[in-house]
Amino acid sequence: MIAVWRREARPEPGHEARHEAAPEAARQGRREARLDIRWVVAGAWILALAAELTGRGSFFHHDQLIEGGLPRPAAFLLFLVAWQAMIAAMMLPSALPLIRLFNRASAAQPRARAARVAFVASYALVWTGFGGAAFLFDTLVHATVDASPWLLAHGYLIGGGTLIAAGVFQFSPLKEACLRQCRNPGAFLLRHYRRGVGRAFATGLWHGVFCLGCCWALMLVAFGAGVANLIWMAALTLLMTLEKRATYGPLLARVAGAWMALVGLVIVAQPLWAVG
Repeated sequence: MIAVWRREARPEPGHEARHEAAPEAARQGRREARLDIRWVVAGAWILALAAELTGRGSFFHHDQLIEGGLPRPAAFLLFLVAWQAMIAAMMLPSALPLIRLFNRASAAQPRARAARVAFVASYALVWTGFGGAAFLFDTLVHATVDASPWLLAHGYLIGGGTLIAAGVFQFSPLKEACLRQCRNPGAFLLRHYRRGVGRAFATGLWHGVFCLGCCWALMLVAFGAGVANLIWMAALTLLMTLEKRATYGPLLARVAGAWMALVGLVIVAQPLWAVG
């Protein structure tokens, strides 16, 4: 009987090889995922740099697209294409810790690559929706300014007001709550991660919502500065990344908020000082 039990307990041929191959496949999947994300981010910055150096960046600015004579649907679609580069260049770097954790958690599941794609795609979908809404709202702003001689003469109020709003938001409870979620990717995955492509899509959506709640005001400033404005893109990318990943992130968020509010107030008040 002991001999029979030993024969039954003996591993099947190839079982140990499969057991050893599974972790190796998971490690390979994680390496490929990291490489994919890095190439996406690098490619987005190369596109932005090329647009700046060739002078083509202004073609994708929302003002040019709205006022440039293109049919509104074509201008909207062209902006969304350019906005994808903004998402990849500016938002993916700050989301890399969570993306790496998700890759580790999903590496051993069936259709792991599809789950990773679904996670990142749904995250980008949230920011695409924000960009589209900002563009449509800006068309209303342009129409209002064109219909109002007073606003046309005081256009600086829009830029200054945007900076003031973004600065004040940095001190808000919503900013603090969403930033806390973004700064703790492990705790976020413990609450939201489930196996499967559909659940990966839902997890990415949830992360996108928290990231939007944390950074929408900063990305609104980036929207106002325009696609391929490298100085603003680099500064805001660094700010959002440090807010989420550095130990002094919450303090930096408030310092940046105070600076943006102060600059906005100067922009709004400077014409009044000049008149005085």
